[in-house]
Amino acid sequence: MSVTLAQAIQLKQKFVDFVYDAEDELATALEQYAADHGTRDRQDIRQQNLVVDTFLTEGNIQDQTPIDLFLASGENFSESEKDLIKQWKDSFVGLFEVINFSSEGVKLMNWLTAKPYIVLPTAEVPESEINRWKPGEIILTRLAPLTPEYWMFSGACLPKGRLSQPKLAVAIGEFKQNYQDSLYSDAPELLEKAWESVEEYHQEFVDFFGTDKVTLPGYKLNQKITELQEKMARKQLDLAGIDPSKSLSDIIKDIGSDTSEVKAGAEAVGADSQILDKALDQKATSAMITPKAELPNEIKQAEKVTAFSHPRWGQMFVPSYSQFTDLLKASNFEDQPNAEALVQKYLKDPTINYYVWQQLQQTYPTQLEALLKQVLNRPNFNLESDLKPLLKAYNKSLEPELSEMASVPLHLHNLFQEAVAQVSRSKSKSKSKKKKSKGFQS
Repeated sequence: MSVTLAQAIQLKQKFVDFVYDAEDELATALEQYAADHGTRDRQDIRQQNLVVDTFLTEGNIQDQTPIDLFLASGENFSESEKDLIKQWKDSFVGLFEVINFSSEGVKLMNWLTAKPYIVLPTAEVPESEINRWKPGEIILTRLAPLTPEYWMFSGACLPKGRLSQPKLAVAIGEFKQNYQDSLYSDAPELLEKAWESVEEYHQEFVDFFGTDKVTLPGYKLNQKITELQEKMARKQLDLAGIDPSKSLSDIIKDIGSDTSEVKAGAEAVGADSQILDKALDQKATSAMITPKAELPNEIKQAEKVTAFSHPRWGQMFVPSYSQFTDLLKASNFEDQPNAEALVQKYLKDPTINYYVWQQLQQTYPTQLEALLKQVLNRPNFNLESDLKPLLKAYNKSLEPELSEMASVPLHLHNLFQEAVAQVSRSKSKSKSKKKKSKGFQS
């Protein structure tokens, strides 16, 4: 490609100006996109910059993107410029680690996919800012392709500093929450595998329970989910043709894998008897591991929990579902002192997603509409037309988001496992110090 970095920077600025100067549907689409994707911190100009930069490539105006409109704007672009602008559709936001610096640029690694990039400075992230970075620091930013070998910064950079493994795991969790649509943007094959794992887990759930919805005491549900995961592990061993009665060292020799990799796979399912489950595919850089389900104490200790499973939404565990349905069955909501609190919980709790509301709507449409009219003090509330806008106002996605039980790349799994181990060790040391301190005082 004959376009230089300086030309690309000028071209990008023209693109930004084109969008900002628009006064038609493009301007309306930008305003709506910023409202839908903006953060609570409206004062963070860098975060706003990332939102606008994402709109440049992902915005939608009557089935066209801003890039399509820019190319059709009448500018006298050269063929190489047109090719570059089209390539910008591959721009993406990621959480990167600074690896090193060279005359070629700064080398980054996307922590979500472990892919490396050589990136060149732009107006959004100038060289003066890059010079302050140190290897090992974590940054949140957007990259845009420049050539097959080089990328350029396409949006502002939000530096996170050097992070311990527990803090890095938290940062990745926040990224997954805030940039759900950008997971594995530069590795669509990983995203496809992750979605496939959700569908596979759903089918295993249905085969195991005989239904996609079950209500059990919390402790019993926890036992059943553990049994389900063990069953899935044994099934994978059988499919792989591996004898689980063999010792770990024997299996490592049989498959020629590395001990540390096999151990990493074993941690995914949480028991020695299942170690071999993940041993086959550890050599592949794109190996994916399904995390072990850890039901929170609120679920384990609940008197009654309703578990839902869906091939896209994944698994949902709702300890108050029976309570909510009992409320809907009541003849008079005004006699139910917990009605308002329960509705507000279902609106505000992020674990009560759109799919759970759909189940209530399908089973108790008349009662649910009447309840919402009363609690929200909206006598004209119409369930069919008003429920979706209501849930959207409470930041509930109307489309399935990747489940926490979806498979993750091996390197992320290893990070999460080590982060949990470090936190556990830290807590143990803290408890030990407290005990010693009390003993000394006594």
